[in-house]
Amino acid sequence: MKYKTCILGATGLVGQRLVALLANHPWFKLEMLTASRKHVGKKYGETVKWIIDEPLPENVKDIEISSSDPEEVVKEKPDIVFSALPSDVALEVELELVRRGLNVVSNASPLRMEPDIPLINPEVNADHVELVKHQVRREWKGILVKVPNCSTAILTLALKPIFDEFGLRKIIVSTMQALSGAGYAGVPSVAILDNIIPYIPGEEEKIESETLKILGSIEDGKIRYANISISASCHRVMVLDGHLEAVFIETSKKASVEDIKEVLREFKGNKIRGLNLPTAPKNPIIVKEEPDRPQPRLDRKAGGGMSVVVGRIREDRVFNGVKFLVLGHNTIRGAAGTAILIAELLVKEGFI
Repeated sequence: MKYKTCILGATGLVGQRLVALLANHPWFKLEMLTASRKHVGKKYGETVKWIIDEPLPENVKDIEISSSDPEEVVKEKPDIVFSALPSDVALEVELELVRRGLNVVSNASPLRMEPDIPLINPEVNADHVELVKHQVRREWKGILVKVPNCSTAILTLALKPIFDEFGLRKIIVSTMQALSGAGYAGVPSVAILDNIIPYIPGEEEKIESETLKILGSIEDGKIRYANISISASCHRVMVLDGHLEAVFIETSKKASVEDIKEVLREFKGNKIRGLNLPTAPKNPIIVKEEPDRPQPRLDRKAGGGMSVVVGRIREDRVFNGVKFLVLGHNTIRGAAGTAILIAELLVKEGFI
């Protein structure tokens, strides 16, 4: 049996990644694609402006694009809905779908910090999926799970084994974020050429708040946020795909550079280890020893884009801790791939 699947916002960058990753998925059957009104009724292959680095799958070209109107989506009765809608329209549509019994995994930011809505980075906090049991209080017939901000997903995956083994007191992170993170039309070429933009609206706040929720623990059906001081600075750079983050940490217990390398290398999935989820990478974290790695062009597709690559792990004398660089593919690990991994988790755990 394959689960009937719908993608909301299938023509955008994250929507295209979802299409590419789901076209031949062993568990999910891609049957419904939605987009804006100008695309409705047209074949996907004839109207999508395909711009990602994977070929457009042949078996989706003839799917007729549907409306994102909740009434139309509900009629098709998909088992799983992946939302890649813009945040300004996602909230209303997603809420109506879950009220009417559909299961939604969303990349949109609204409601990420709600106490009964899981914000899941599966290897890090798969156990938080239990929060969906409390959504019945909202009188929803379906469930809603959120994908973290792309930079947060990359950061928390790298932090998880360190946090588990040594604890964390302080984190400073400075991001160099790829253009694709802003969407196809997100950054004008005249603004980014020969330039770095040192401001991404709302991004720093998302990293700072979401990290504490994701690294938090479930206690009595509620999330106890991680007790860590965190400060983020976010910047847009002229790279197509791959967010690179410079991370400075103070651990609760003393850890050497070699200690950090060891726990990162040994991390094999933690919260989803043994579940055999199809999209889970064999090695979620890859450690590089070369002094000039990771680099977006060389390392963003590690583990099919689902692994993060950590390098330049070294002592930090100011924090009496360590500092390192972590790179992840922002539209795969940071968006579409994690959404699919969440859906696989929901199936495996019996929520779908």
